[in-house]
Parts: sequence; C-alpha cells; structure tokens
Amino acid sequence: MKYLEYTPLDRINDFLSHVNLGERTIKGCLEAYSCKHTGTDKKLSLSLENEIFDYLGKSSDADSSSPVEYLMCRSSRKTLIYLLLSLYHMYPDYDFSAVNAHQFFTEESWDSFKQIFDVYMFEASKEWLDANEGSALLETLYKALDEVVKVAECEIYTYNPEADADPFLEKGAIWSYHFFFYNRRLKRVVSFRFSCVSNLVGEGHLLDDSSFDEDGEIFDGMDM
Repeated sequence: MKYLEYTPLDRINDFLSHVNLGERTIKGCLEAYSCKHTGTDKKLSLSLENEIFDYLGKSSDADSSSPVEYLMCRSSRKTLIYLLLSLYHMYPDYDFSAVNAHQFFTEESWDSFKQIFDVYMFEASKEWLDANEGSALLETLYKALDEVVKVAECEIYTYNPEADADPFLEKGAIWSYHFFFYNRRLKRVVSFRFSCVSNLVGEGHLLDDSSFDEDGEIFDGMDM
C-alpha cells in the first residue's frame, strides 16, 4: 500500500488536526492509499489470507454468526485484506487479525455516512464555515474524496472494534468513528477517522458515566 498525497485532503487535515470546542476537542484525519503492494505488503497479505483459509477449514456453515459465507468469496477477502493493510500502515505496531477484524467492518452508504457526519461533526462544521465562508465542510470533504476515489463508485465501510481492541482510541475519547472509502476499479482506499476527546481528562478531571449521559442528550430525538 502506497501512501498518496493530495492537497485537498491536506487542507481538511490541517483544519481537523485540532478543533478546540472548550471542554472537548474534535480531531480528524484523512489518509489515501494505493492498493499496490509495497515493501512487506505481499508477505503480510499472504499471511492474512492464510489466516482466513485456516479459519475456513475449521469453520462450520451451521453457525449463523460465522463470517464463512463472506470470506469464501475471493473479492470479499481481497477487499478485507486491502482494508487491513491500510490499518497496518496507519498503526504498524498493532497486530490485526483478519478473522476478528471482519466482525468490526460494516458496509455503509453515503447517506448513512452523511447522517453520522452531520450529527457528530455539527460543531466542527460551524467552525469550518466561520473560517471558510460559503464552503460547507461536508461539501468540501465530498469534493476531496471524489477527486481521489470517485465517491459514486466507492464501497464505504465503518471500522468499529471493541474499545479494548481499538488502537486508535485516545484517552478521554467521547466518541470515535472510522470510515473507509474503497474504489475497486481505481484500487485506492481513503481512510477517514474522526473523534471527540474531552479536554478535562488532560487537566486531571475524570470522566464518569454522567458526562456521557449529558453528551447523549444532544442526540435525543434525532433519527439515527
């Protein structure tokens, strides 16, 4: 996987590197990769595929929760491996399991992504508008993604592991999302992770359950 540099992504990354909202900070990062193997990618790709084949050899279709049907499909395995290789490049010290990671990937649509973005990035979008008159953050993001991976042709996935298995989760995280935009024809992947972190943790305050309840009230009554 080769890291790709795109100026439109850099502009958004510069803004989302640190959006301070007082008691909390929103952060985001976009990274683009070509799916062509580089360095140790080929060896890692074979290792991940062997792990999948070992799993398939020991699995039973009788288990309805088993990912056997998905992993039996060659194109599905290929997609999963590309997504995992992207994760390895972003976090090289973490050991991602192909079989376990499959359980954390969910296919999404642009509309479902937009709904999550509109709700959770609402405050960041307001800050962007103040600094960039007449240019909405989501619109700018769409144009940037479209330049790299052609959004209409993309398969969109979320990566949502359990908290103790998430190498990206920061101390004091209030919420966190990680999306992948994969264009099979162009063989490119864009990773977009964005999160909200409490500034109170860094000041020695501890988060308790009530802080999450209060944050949850923001979204009460919204169609999620």
